[in-house]
Parts: sequence; structure tokens; C-alpha cells
Amino acid sequence: MSRNLELPLVDLSSSDPFATAQLIRKACVEYGFFYLINHGIEDTLIWEVFRESKKFFALPPEEKMKLEHNDAHRGYTPIYAETLDPSSEFKGDLKESFYIGPNGGTSSGKDPNQWPLEESLPSWRATMESYYERVLAVGRRLLSLIAFALNLDDQFFEKIGALNSPMAFLRLLHYPGELGASDKGNYGASAHSDYGMVTLLATDGVPGLQICREKEKHPQLWEDVSHIDGALIVNIGDMLERWTNCIFRSTLHRVLVIGKERYSVAFFLDPNYDCVVECLESCCSKTSPPRFPPIRSGDYLRERLRVSYSSK
Repeated sequence: MSRNLELPLVDLSSSDPFATAQLIRKACVEYGFFYLINHGIEDTLIWEVFRESKKFFALPPEEKMKLEHNDAHRGYTPIYAETLDPSSEFKGDLKESFYIGPNGGTSSGKDPNQWPLEESLPSWRATMESYYERVLAVGRRLLSLIAFALNLDDQFFEKIGALNSPMAFLRLLHYPGELGASDKGNYGASAHSDYGMVTLLATDGVPGLQICREKEKHPQLWEDVSHIDGALIVNIGDMLERWTNCIFRSTLHRVLVIGKERYSVAFFLDPNYDCVVECLESCCSKTSPPRFPPIRSGDYLRERLRVSYSSK
């Protein structure tokens, strides 16, 4: 069963950071999701990203597979490559995607990203790099407000080095419209919570995204997340839930298959590889001790990704 959901609207251009931080806190405690408006990224750039994304996914399969997902977690992943819900009976989720990460981070100093040939898609790389930088800047601003919402210095995550060479990845997603008989009952993205700190999602207006706020309840109640023109959909990941001792919720979500093509662009903003994630002082007490042991960010994310991409 499902119903429509009205998520909070967070205005990044607000001149009242205290009120904005309080709204973010309420949204993260009650929903784990919210809309981010007036973020400063032009609609023209967002739609150019969608146009270029569609051009790539329209390429023949053999051309896309030349840029297959590598060990640096960059490049193309075909349909069925990932299973977000380990209990799924299907061979994989009904989506294809393309990962773009930070330039650098290898011992050779070379860019580990994979890029389509310029003669095939001349504007592709420049468009993606431009959007990556813009949404990274939005994510940094958002995390300062999240720190404020947690009763911390607004530069907390910067000061502990979490945003010093963060593990920030842009993921282009395509959910196909035409499905085979064996795909009946499958999902574009099976039920899961995101792994890291925060996700900033741009959608193309095609419905399908749902969240389940009470994942332990049965039967589960799924609520539809609507598209709002110009808004990014933000959700909290498991790593920030650990950091906040479960005060902020990392909410279960999924993408339905509705028989219509769907595109989205997700930006995952996670701390640098060596950042230690441990319960924040503002989120624990004698009556509410830390629920999770400290863990290195990179180790945590690597294991979560390994499970998602392991073949059944």
C-alpha cells in the first residue's frame, strides 16, 4: 500500500540559518528526506545533464560496456549489475547507471574516471564536470547547516577533515520503460537505505520514488515522493545515522517500475576515506550511549558496495 507524501521544503537561500537548521533537524528526525530549493544550480544546467545522460544511455550496449565500471568505482553499470535489497528474488535491479567520482585519488595521480569519446558526445564531460562542482558546493553548504542542526559548530565536518578530499560521486541513472516477462514484480531500485552521509537527487518528473519511514512495521507503508520543479531531493544515509546515534534517520526507499522510462541524477557526498565515523557528543548521553563502534568511512562504504555488486 502507498500514499502521497508532503516532505519539508528547505530553502538554501534563507537569511535565517537557525530557522533553516531547525527545519532540517525536524525533516531528518521525522522523514530522513526533504526538498532543497533555491540551491543556486540553474535549471538549464540540470536539464543539460539529463540531455547528455540520455545520449549516453541511448548508445549501443557494446559501446557502453567499453566504459564498464572499474575498480575505482567509475564508469558504466548495466541492468541487473546491482542488487540493493539482498533479499530480492531477482537477479538484479532494473536500472543502468554511470558513476563519476573525484578527479584524483590514485597512486598514479591519473584521473580514474572513464569518459565517453569526445567525438561521440562532445559536450558530455564538460557538462558532467560542471554539474559535479556545482552540486558539491551545494552539498558543502548543506552539511554546514546539518552540523548546526546537530548543535555543532557549522564548520564541524570541515574541521574534522571529513570534507578534505571527500568521496563524492555523481551517478547517472536510467530506468528502462520496456520490460520482459521475467521482470514482472521487480524494482528499478529495490528497497534500501543509502550508505553514506547525504544524497542530493535530481529527477526528471517521472514518478516512481517511494519511501518507507517505519521499516520495521508490517505490512510496510510506502509513500510516494513527488517531483518539484527546480528542487533537489535530499536524503540521509546510513553513515550519518551512525554519526547521530540514530537521531537522524536513514530511510528505506525504492523506485517502482511503471512502464515508462525514468532518468535521475544522484550525488552522494561522503567523507574522505580515512575519516573516522563515531557517535557525535551532541547525540549521546548516559541514558543514550553510542549504538555503534567507530569505523573508518572508506572501510564501511567499500563493504556496503561489495555486497551490492556481488553476483547472486
